[in-house]
Formats: sequence, structure tokens, C-alpha cells
Amino acid sequence: MSKALRITVGLAALLLGTSVAACSGGGAVATVNGQPISRDSFNSRLETSPMARGVLQQMVQEMLLEQYAKSNNIVITDADITAREDQIKSAFPGTSWDDMLKSRNLTEADVRSALREQLILDKALQKEITISPAEIKAEFAKDHATYDTPATVTARHILVPSLALANQVEADLKAGQSFATLAAKYSTDPGSKDKGGDLGNFRKGQMVPAFDKYAFSAPIGVISPPIKSPFGYHIIQVEKRTPEKKATLADATPKIMSTLRQQKESPLMQPFLVGLQQHATIVTNDPQFAGLFPTPTPAPAVTASAAASSAASPAPSSTK
Repeated sequence: MSKALRITVGLAALLLGTSVAACSGGGAVATVNGQPISRDSFNSRLETSPMARGVLQQMVQEMLLEQYAKSNNIVITDADITAREDQIKSAFPGTSWDDMLKSRNLTEADVRSALREQLILDKALQKEITISPAEIKAEFAKDHATYDTPATVTARHILVPSLALANQVEADLKAGQSFATLAAKYSTDPGSKDKGGDLGNFRKGQMVPAFDKYAFSAPIGVISPPIKSPFGYHIIQVEKRTPEKKATLADATPKIMSTLRQQKESPLMQPFLVGLQQHATIVTNDPQFAGLFPTPTPAPAVTASAAASSAASPAPSSTK
């Protein structure tokens, strides 16, 4: 992922890891040659796995952040979460966002929950971070091409395994048959066939070379001849092309501020979360989680700076 993306502690865990969830209700989770594996035994195994400790820690973190937000009047709206999610999705062309979620057994709700955590952290730590105009100018001068808006294409396609079938699909499309209907019937691309062949927006270099070359040069709206790639034969229709736009300092400033804020915020996040935990009263009722959370440190209400400094400072030594 590019450095412009801001992935939170929670979201990184979702995208890169796995989660454990207990099954509710009675009965069997599965049967093996007629012999059942009960839900109770399955849940017991989950609860005693090393991953269970990490899941509990994650749930505690989520609750602490929500409590902090409430006590500090931090409001995160659905629109705030959608804006951040759209920023991340821009790095996943076509259907790759949905494919990524599916491959990790995630839902949009999982991602939005993690993004809510990130946004609370952003607001909690923002008073600790300053970004000067000189820093913005220096970042733009150092890496200005990063902030250009690349040329993009919006296209749809039908992917088939043979040239003969590709020729037939091309002829059917040019005779007026529905692109979506033929995509659903013939396309071997599972990510787009049920979406009318839609690939969304993509930049140069994100598709295989033959596809890329055609998409960035073909007339808008024209049905292509069969385009061969390592995956088979594509019938492509380019729907829209947006030219590259060179960024100005004014254009780039919001993205630069986001990048610099991420860089400065990153080392503060974990100390802040640890600080919240150290000042919280967390009681575990299951012996296997004994000692997982520290005894709370008596202190006034936690602020972002107090939490971070508390976690960053070494614990005082004690003698008997």
C-alpha cells in the first residue's frame, strides 16, 4: 500500500491477520462421519487458544477508545468514516477491494469499525501534532510526483478462454446484445462477470500489458476486437478516460498534511493506547486471562498527552 494510505492499528489487524469468534447456540458445528463436534467444545477450544488473548485485547482497546471518545466529546460521523474508506479504496482498482475483503473473510462493517477507531485516535492525538508550512513545501519539493493525479480509465470487459468464443461475443455485442447479459453468460472473470463486466477505474500499469495498452488508447464506447492476454481473450469497452493532472502545492496540501500527520502520529498511537489501558480498571473473570491487563495507575482523567507520556515513561522500580 502507498504511504498515503492510513491504516490503523485495528484495520491493520483486520487486513493482515485473522479473527476468532465464538459460535452461539447449541448443536453441532460440524459432523465427521456422523460424529458431531459440539459448539461447546468448539468454543472451549477457541477460548483456550493463544489467539483468544489477542482478541480480548482488541475488544478491550475498542471499548477504551469508545469511552475516551464519549468522555472527550469526540464525535465520528458515518460521513467521516466513508471519506476515510474511500481514500483507502482508491488504491484498490476495479474489484480488488471486494476481492481483498473476501479473501480475508472481512465485511464492510469490520473495516468501518476499525476506521472509526483510527478516526478517534486522530482526534485524540491531533493536539500533539503540528505541521508547518515549511514542512509542507519541503515534502512537496521532495516528492511532488506522488501528489499528481494519474490518468485513469473506466472500462468493462468479457473474458473468455478461446478466440472463437471471443469472436462470437464481439459479433453479438456489435449486433446490439446486452454487454451485461453476455458478461454474466460467458465471462470467466469472477470479479466482474456479475457486475456487467465492470472493472471500475484503474491506472496505467494496473492491468496486464495488452489490456493496459488498449484501454489507454482506444476510442470511448467502441467494442474491441479480441485482446489476448495470459488469462485468455478480452472483449473490452472503454467507458471513460480521465487525463493526468499535475499537482500544485495548493492541490497537494491536504494529502501532504495527511501524510505528515500519519508520520508524526504513528509513534504516538501505541503509547496512547497503552496509557488508556494503564489508567483503566479491567477485571478479567476467566483464569486464563489473569495478568493480561495491568493494575490501574491512580491518575486524573486521561488526556492524549498524559496517556502517551505515561506509556512512554519507564515504570518506577520498587524494593522490598
